[in-house]
Amino acid sequence: MDTLIVITGPTAVGKTKLCLEIAKTLGIPIINADSRQMYKGMTIGTAAPTASELAAVKHYFVGNLQLDDYYNAAIYEQEVIRLLGQLFRQCKGSPCDSHGGIALLSGGSMMYIDAVCYGIDDIPTITQATRTLVKERLEKEGLEPLCAELEKLDPEYYKFVDKKNIRRIVHGLEICLQTGRPYSSFRKQSKKTREFRTKKIALERPREELYSRINTRVENMMAAGLLQEAQALYPMRHLNALNTVGYKELFGYIDGKYSLDEAIERIKGSTRRYARKQLTWLKRDTTARWYSPDDIDAIMKYISQI
Repeated sequence: MDTLIVITGPTAVGKTKLCLEIAKTLGIPIINADSRQMYKGMTIGTAAPTASELAAVKHYFVGNLQLDDYYNAAIYEQEVIRLLGQLFRQCKGSPCDSHGGIALLSGGSMMYIDAVCYGIDDIPTITQATRTLVKERLEKEGLEPLCAELEKLDPEYYKFVDKKNIRRIVHGLEICLQTGRPYSSFRKQSKKTREFRTKKIALERPREELYSRINTRVENMMAAGLLQEAQALYPMRHLNALNTVGYKELFGYIDGKYSLDEAIERIKGSTRRYARKQLTWLKRDTTARWYSPDDIDAIMKYISQI
């Protein structure tokens, strides 16, 4: 039976190094599941694969989108499922084909990963007209009136949505306005049947070690030119793709809201919070097998058994 191996875990845990090792050993490409690495121009801030890593192993879904492209987990699901069919067919008769085809997906965008593994609700694609309308209202009225309207149109969704998450408030309201139906009516959360099996490997480290790695990575990003990258992207800061940890904080520095040192500390803190959210999401998945990313031998043994 065809098998999709999923390598996931919190940001900075060490997914990239491990996946390169696995991909080289098995002779297969890497399907990226980091939603922000898909956008061009955000290389440093998203820790996207380097030129040498891209040359060593073929990657899919890296730098494939323009910053103003509309994209979501449902579109990703469709495109990855289509790609997997091709990759599994290519695997037939090759060294990786012992008991069916094999493919490797890796990243930290948990909703994108779950969309591929379990499917996602068939939520309508937002039209440009609706996106523009809600965006203009957000700029003119602010978030609070949009929250009030969302509560009126879809009280069920409003109960649990993060009221400070602009993207989720906006998206929920877009669905309500475009379809005339509550967003929650589309969210059935039923699992889809796949023609392949999924084996999920989740990576973790002790919390203090992970936080130290996060802090070091932020400092390395700054040394690599993250500020200059953010300055180049600043004119497009209104785009959803740039509503991302690292860029948001540096845009605040550029706007004069705080010092560069404070911006860097804010990036570190935001990244640590994001890592905690990723782990909370992952812990709900009882199918995942947990490993330290340094325990490569045990991970490769498990994969070989698959």
